Amino acid sequence: MGAGRFAPSPSGELHLGNLRTAILAWLFARSTQREFLMRVEDLDRARAGAEELQLADLRAIGLDWDGPTVRQSDRMPLYSAAIDDLRSRNLLFECYCTRRDIAEAGSAPHAAPGTYPGTCRDLSESEREAKRAMRPAALRLRSETTEFSVTDALHGPFTGVVDDFVVLRNDGVPAYNLAVVVDDGIQGIDQVVRGDDLLSSAPRQAYLAGLLGYTAPGYAHVPLALNAEGKRLAKRDGSVTLGQLAGHGVGPGEARSMMLASLELPTTSLDAALAAFDPTLLPTDPWVFTTDPGEKRGMRLAPENR
Repeated sequence: MGAGRFAPSPSGELHLGNLRTAILAWLFARSTQREFLMRVEDLDRARAGAEELQLADLRAIGLDWDGPTVRQSDRMPLYSAAIDDLRSRNLLFECYCTRRDIAEAGSAPHAAPGTYPGTCRDLSESEREAKRAMRPAALRLRSETTEFSVTDALHGPFTGVVDDFVVLRNDGVPAYNLAVVVDDGIQGIDQVVRGDDLLSSAPRQAYLAGLLGYTAPGYAHVPLALNAEGKRLAKRDGSVTLGQLAGHGVGPGEARSMMLASLELPTTSLDAALAAFDPTLLPTDPWVFTTDPGEKRGMRLAPENR
């Protein structure tokens, strides 16, 4: 019946916000009798030992998954094949712009801020040759639309910008938007549960999926965990990873209970949470998590929903 997935980047320890999203992805998949797959997105920011630590933390809070863990770094031929397919259909063009070039050029009239202005889309061959001598090219998709619509399980219909986005970086590494689409398509992922900071990426990815012959997955973009300042939870906030919590005597089971409580689900076990899980009843506001040294086990854990 398809599959869901969790796909962390091994750049460091998972914090409670990451783990909470993993729990949600597991609940969505298991409650719909889908497989739940684990994919390590290690094309960009891989830190030695991070993958092993992340997978251990996921197991420590009780999550399981089906089949072997997949790593993007092992799948380069699949991305190359997709790029070759797009190139053969004249759907790619070389781009020599830096981020500064794009920022200074501005966008086309009526285009959303930050979208690619089309600088290199229609260069002549002689212009491309001149630019190749100065810097390597990235490859951008020659998009044939400016927007695309998806339906999200929590946000409903959502229409977002689709510009000429990068599919291959100028260092030869496949871009996130290409790799994730290829992976989801080949793995049979038809349910994507992730943080709502990635909602704006869904239209680009769904559009590209169609071009590559895949059916776009269903999406559920869930609220993030925030710190007391309303910013995305990060390790620097202190006591937000399982390792940090363990230093204050808070074990994985208690941490899991806090995350389940923030979702207004039973806290006794994942099985109990699964039995009660109803996506329509999930909190829609971010989870605000604060810590205050000096109380319980050397700290006060104060998660709350606002």
